[in-house]
Amino acid sequence: MKIIVSGGGTGGHIYPALTLIDAIKSKRPDAEFLYVGTQKGLEADIVPKAGINFTALNLEGGLERHFTLANISRAANAIWSIKHASDIVHEFKPDVVVGTGGYVCGPILLAASLMKVPTLIQEQNAVAGVTNKILSKFVTKIAVGTRDALKNFPADKTVYTGNPIRSAVLDAKKSDGLKEFGFTSDKPIVLISGGSRGARSINNAMIDVLKSAAQKNSAQFLHVTGKGEYNSVTEKLTDVLDAPNIKVVPYLYNMPTAMAMADLAIFRAGATGLAELTARGVPAILIPYPFAAENHQEFNARSLVDAGAAKMILNKDLTAEILSATINELLTSPDTLKKMSEASLSLGKPQAAAEIADLILELI
Repeated sequence: MKIIVSGGGTGGHIYPALTLIDAIKSKRPDAEFLYVGTQKGLEADIVPKAGINFTALNLEGGLERHFTLANISRAANAIWSIKHASDIVHEFKPDVVVGTGGYVCGPILLAASLMKVPTLIQEQNAVAGVTNKILSKFVTKIAVGTRDALKNFPADKTVYTGNPIRSAVLDAKKSDGLKEFGFTSDKPIVLISGGSRGARSINNAMIDVLKSAAQKNSAQFLHVTGKGEYNSVTEKLTDVLDAPNIKVVPYLYNMPTAMAMADLAIFRAGATGLAELTARGVPAILIPYPFAAENHQEFNARSLVDAGAAKMILNKDLTAEILSATINELLTSPDTLKKMSEASLSLGKPQAAAEIADLILELI
């Protein structure tokens, strides 16, 4: 059995793809995989390190959502890439081709569809990306991560599965997190992360929040700044970095363990992060990235807010005062946090990867 998987540009497309590969391997150990990405995307580094065969398409970038001169060059490049993608499909002879988002999926899934190879795309966000909207007209099956995304695609081939999450997210234990980060179980724990690269607006708002928290010592905070932001943040927090209830780190290699111990999370609203939070039932304060394509992070966040699983602060409204007040409101109301946790769990789809893997194998 041979399977081509494609997804690139950001971890939000790559890690779901790797999770699906693991889920398929658990069901069909004989499966052989080829990952198609670009040399400039994160996948060129991440995928080979995961021990998966990798090949690249030479793409200049995705199309803008309005006319630009760059779009003419990119469109021509994309057309050429379809020929290259066709050669890859012809040579590898896959039984199915799977895409998890990013413009690199376009040529390889379109080529496979035209060559009558079964295809599936997985859309993580509430608002569909341009590439997946186009591909939806050609592919065999579509798996969506949120109910809100169902309206974006043909009903006869679209299935609501939830977003695939790593098994480590479900396996992590709170006791392991407390031990790893040196926290205690007698005070609530707040996990703050703006994503792998960090979020300057969140980092800036957290400065005064952490200074106040260090003095009160009524809650514990693990703040992930992003590597590029770490020095500027810690320079402003020199007086509180030694506080036992404050931990500031540039990056977390073990996010599942951190989520397992968190009583409250302050996150952006990327689809993968939200899938992991809901699988664990972690209440959240969501601050959507305002420049995400078609503002999809705000739509992602609203689905949790409407269900009672999260509070939302728009990036334009974010201040230390508003963030601090929202944190205090939740931490001083255990009943509210409990209800939010239950609502979050009700949205979680911990078996999404296995369900999507079954869809893929059924196509074969």
